[in-house]
Amino acid sequence: MNKNFKVLSSAVLAAAIAFATVNSPSVSAADAPSSQQAAASITILPIDRATILAGQKLDFRVELNNGAANKDDIKVSINGVDAEQFFGKKAERTNASANSAEFTIRDVNFDKAGIYTVKADIAAGGQTLTKSVNYEVFEAVGNSKNAKNVILMIGDGMSANIRTAARVVSKGIEEGKFKGWLEMEKMDHMGMITTSGMDSIVTDSANSASAYATGHKTAVNAEGVYPDNTADPLDDPRVENIVELVKRTKGMATGIVTTADVTDATPAAMATHTRKRSTSEAITNMFFESGSRPDVLMGGGLEWFLPKDQGGKRTDGKSMIDSFKTAGYSYVTNKTELSANQSDKILGLFRPGNMNVYFDREYTKPNNPDIVGKYTDQPTLMDMTAKAIDALDNNKNGFFLMVEGASIDKMAHPMDFERTIWDTIEFDKTVGLAKQYAQEHKDTLVIVTADHGHSMTLNGTYDTVAAAGKTGEELREIVGTYANSKFPTYTDADGDGFPDNPDSQWKIVAGWGNHPDYNEDYLTNPKPVNPTIQDPNVKDKAWYIANPDKDPNGIHFNGNLPHEESTEVHTFDDVPVNASGPGAELFSGYLDNTKVFKNMVTALGIKAVPAGKLKASKNGVNAVNGSDKMNVASLVKNGVTYAEVGGLAVAVGAKAESKDNQATLTKDQTTVIVKADSNVIRVNGQSVSLDQPVIVNDGKLYAPLRPVAASLRLLGRLVQ
Repeated sequence: MNKNFKVLSSAVLAAAIAFATVNSPSVSAADAPSSQQAAASITILPIDRATILAGQKLDFRVELNNGAANKDDIKVSINGVDAEQFFGKKAERTNASANSAEFTIRDVNFDKAGIYTVKADIAAGGQTLTKSVNYEVFEAVGNSKNAKNVILMIGDGMSANIRTAARVVSKGIEEGKFKGWLEMEKMDHMGMITTSGMDSIVTDSANSASAYATGHKTAVNAEGVYPDNTADPLDDPRVENIVELVKRTKGMATGIVTTADVTDATPAAMATHTRKRSTSEAITNMFFESGSRPDVLMGGGLEWFLPKDQGGKRTDGKSMIDSFKTAGYSYVTNKTELSANQSDKILGLFRPGNMNVYFDREYTKPNNPDIVGKYTDQPTLMDMTAKAIDALDNNKNGFFLMVEGASIDKMAHPMDFERTIWDTIEFDKTVGLAKQYAQEHKDTLVIVTADHGHSMTLNGTYDTVAAAGKTGEELREIVGTYANSKFPTYTDADGDGFPDNPDSQWKIVAGWGNHPDYNEDYLTNPKPVNPTIQDPNVKDKAWYIANPDKDPNGIHFNGNLPHEESTEVHTFDDVPVNASGPGAELFSGYLDNTKVFKNMVTALGIKAVPAGKLKASKNGVNAVNGSDKMNVASLVKNGVTYAEVGGLAVAVGAKAESKDNQATLTKDQTTVIVKADSNVIRVNGQSVSLDQPVIVNDGKLYAPLRPVAASLRLLGRLVQ
């Protein structure tokens, strides 16, 4: 046993050393602290430490910036192989400016799992600049049971404190114990997700949603691309997103539901590609492209589907509503039409821009026409989600649905407590609806999370009766702390999850960590109101001061942000994630935001590299124990030779037992376990990594020859 352990440990140690060597940062002329070289730099896209799904389509790009070079002098290799040869495509070589050079190969992929080192050498200014980055390419394997459907639910900006406040308001608390938990809190697994992007520690909703949709980091305002050095926001290097991927690889139905404009950051990131999230007309066009067209698209944003002469904002004169109708979509404009709809393909646009928030749309009856205008029949997030699931469920290949509670974020920015929390409760009720579907369809994975945080804090409670008639600093003295922070007295007589009176005697006092100057009296504003206005005395720049029309008798808070910020801003707090269903266990612990994508495709078991038709070799391969009298059946997939596991067992004189796509090879004191779709085999309990997963062909297990042969040689020696 000691001998076995030592041999295996040496193999594992060797692999670890090799991995560490590959991932060591390169030291080059470009990294030297010379002022002469500091101006010139190399950018490689995807960026260093990118995790990439094998077969995921992307654009590969190398740039020299702030340095003049001949575009033909860019040399790029991947694991020592010329990049053009590696991808089998010629690069587009350009000089976007007199002070840059670029090397771009579009629509390529890494078709095998493993660690890849990209090295770029560029002769510029009499010196050669060098940069290296490393990628981890993975395959979506490892689940014992794959999910058929995935429902990704994003409460935009829904940080942990916002969840807590929604629990207090919706469920109540007495003697320190909550009277109930939110639907999102009653799920099987929970973790925490980081939120930062590649260019900034504080993210916006575009690049954070893009991490979920593609598994890649990007920059503020970017969706489904890496930012390049050109001004055009639509030519940046693309990365295949979740909607495109599941349509291409599995023929799944796809849906996007939001309470925002459908071209807003989070919904757009699921299916489109742009460096500038505000390119709404182009985003609408990309929604219609066949490879990225959702089967269900619902929310606001009508103005980007209509030309200007029809009341929209499109500059090309087209009606994209007509285009969707021609493509077989039913078009609905209100809750009544949506309820009656029975189509599998739905375009629902319920307001010109963002939909109204729950507080103004549903809670306040009758609707205030100054707020909702003529749009008095908007559906709830629950209505849209239920109809989307009903439509998508008809696809035999399963579906991916993204549901966004968008105005949790949009009301946190102006620090509107009630509207933020009421939309959070609406979102949570929608989570309950998705969970109910998943209970009836056990092959459905439901994920609930946020894309970033907000700075709302829960400071205590407030006695609204005692506060009556008081102003300014007098109100500050009414805030209850410690023993004076009585339990909130929200009541919900009709049991709908929303308080009957948002201004109960004792209510939550919410503070804000990142804020401009503003006034606050902790009472509900009948209408949404901006916390700031532009200072009328400052003409040459943005300079915001407290809005005198918001809570004029309230406590004045001096801002802690630059005066150019008109509202509260995002934080880079970690955010909670909850999940239930096949693959939910992957969402436990602390996760980088790119892992949401990785975990979704793993749960779905997506094979992004076209498998092709596998053919067994007539000659097979030589037995791994060196015998030239025995052949083992083999096949080739994507250039990798696979050997039939049972034949390998015979080759080393071991016994093989197979059950449920798992083979156990034994002889004497040695056991090898080989499992379908796994990237590791187990030798006497020790894990040995494979560069490709084990596959099944004609009912038999086939394993990648080279790594498995090494282990079976070891097995052969041990059992002789």
